[in-house]
Amino acid sequence: MTETNQVESSTDRSDFCYPGIQILDCTIRDGGLMNNHLFDDQTVKGVYTACVESGIDYMEIGYKNSQRIFTPSDYGPWKFCREDDIRRIVGENDTRLKLSAMADAGKSDYRMDILPKEHSVLDMIRVATYIHQIPLALDMIRYAHDKGYETSLNLMAISVVPEQDLNKALELLANSEATALYIVDSFGALQTNQIRYLLKKFLNYAESAGKKVGIHVHNNRQMALAHTLEGIICKASMVDASMAGCGRGAGNCQIELLISFLKNSKYQIKPILKCIQEYIEPLRDKLEWGFNIPYMITGHYNVHPRAAMQFNNSKDKRDIVKFFDLLREEMED
Repeated sequence: MTETNQVESSTDRSDFCYPGIQILDCTIRDGGLMNNHLFDDQTVKGVYTACVESGIDYMEIGYKNSQRIFTPSDYGPWKFCREDDIRRIVGENDTRLKLSAMADAGKSDYRMDILPKEHSVLDMIRVATYIHQIPLALDMIRYAHDKGYETSLNLMAISVVPEQDLNKALELLANSEATALYIVDSFGALQTNQIRYLLKKFLNYAESAGKKVGIHVHNNRQMALAHTLEGIICKASMVDASMAGCGRGAGNCQIELLISFLKNSKYQIKPILKCIQEYIEPLRDKLEWGFNIPYMITGHYNVHPRAAMQFNNSKDKRDIVKFFDLLREEMED
C-alpha cells in the first residue's frame, strides 16, 4: 500500500454512516426549558422546516404537560402542545418527519390531554420519568400505546440510579408497550465507560423484547457529541440532538456536529445551518444555553444543573471558585 493509500484508508469514515440510526431533534422541547417555552411561531416553523429538509427522523415539538399544574399564562404553547397549536405550525405534516411530544410523569394530565392518534398529528409520545415514578410511567406508556402512538420511556437522572433499582425497572420496561427505552444523562455527568456499560445493559433487556434503545445527553462536561457517537457505536438506534445544542443549561448534543460526523447521505446539513443562522443563534444572548464552568461543576458533582442556572443569574456569576466551594460544601454536608 502506498503512503497516499494509507492516508486515505486511515481517514475513510464511510463506515461511520450507521444507516439504521434515527435522529430526534429536541430543540424546541429542551430549549423551551430556558424560556418557559415562549418560542414564537416563526422559530418553531423554522426548526420544523429545517428538520423536514435535512432528513431528520423525528422532531419533538414540546411537552404534553398539565395546564392545572403549569399556569398557561406563564408559559408558551409548547409546554402543552395543544393540537390546534401544533397544526398551526405543521398543518397535516404530509412529510416523512415524525412529530413527538414529551409527557412528564407526575406533571401531565395524560388521560385528558393525549388524544387518540387518529385525531392528532403527533406520531410519538415520550414519557420522561425518574426511577421512583416507574409505575406511573408504565401506565402512561400503556395509555399512549393504546391510543395508537409510538412510545418511548426516557429514564432521567440515570447517573444517580442505584444498580438494583435500575435492574428492576428494566425488567418492567422490557415487558411494557414502550417502542424505545432511553438513557438520559440529565446532569451531563456520565463517563465514556459508563455510557458503554449502560448501553450494553439496556440492550440486554430491550433487544429480546424487540425494543429500540436511545440516548439523550447533556453537555456539562463537553462530552455530549462524543457520548452520542459512543452510544451509536454501542448500538443505540435513536439519538437526541438539538440545533446549536439549544437546550436546558449546558445544552444537548449539537445536531449539526452529529450529522457532520455521521457521514450519512440521508441527512443534509445545510438546512440545519440556515435555521441556526436565522432563528437559533439570535436567541443565544437571551437564553444563554451552552457549556460554561458552573455547568461543568454541577456535572463534576453529578447534580442537577439548577444550582448553576441560579448562579449564572446571580451577581456573583463570575466567581466560579465561590460556586465550586459552595457546591463542594453542600455535597460534603
